[in-house]
Amino acid sequence: MKTRTFKILTFILCTVILTSCSKENIEDQVTSYDQVATKKAEYKYSQMEIEILEDINIYRKANGLSELKALTDVSLKAEDHNDYMIQNGKVSHDNFAARASYLMNEIGAKSVSENVAYGYHTADAVVKAWLKSSAHKENIDGDHTHFGISVRQDSEGKNYFTNIFIKK
Repeated sequence: MKTRTFKILTFILCTVILTSCSKENIEDQVTSYDQVATKKAEYKYSQMEIEILEDINIYRKANGLSELKALTDVSLKAEDHNDYMIQNGKVSHDNFAARASYLMNEIGAKSVSENVAYGYHTADAVVKAWLKSSAHKENIDGDHTHFGISVRQDSEGKNYFTNIFIKK
């Protein structure tokens, strides 16, 4: 008798659990599975970021290269990388392949390159430093169409810079 009562109670409990979360109609099911994650769609450029973008375009134009257009998605990836560098307390190109892959898959970039820096106080200083470095200069001179920039300060007030270039 106890076994039979136990089986009946188990059956009732399972029925209640399995049906209590069911959807009343197909529209409820589609709505619950068709949720789209929202992502940050804007990027508010600081004065220093604007100056870096302008300085790079002035340099490019003076050297017969096409000007680059700022792209929000690229700046957001640059911002994510600055947050990572600040959190880890070091300048790096860590996870560049993941950033490049994201930009290729999500916004159709055909190529991606990146410059990073730390500690400069002005846009002019960081752009001049990048231009003095052959690898960084190569990125600035590259066959790109768009770019993004992020400048963030750590808790000590030191600036971290990530400048990402893409070709669409």
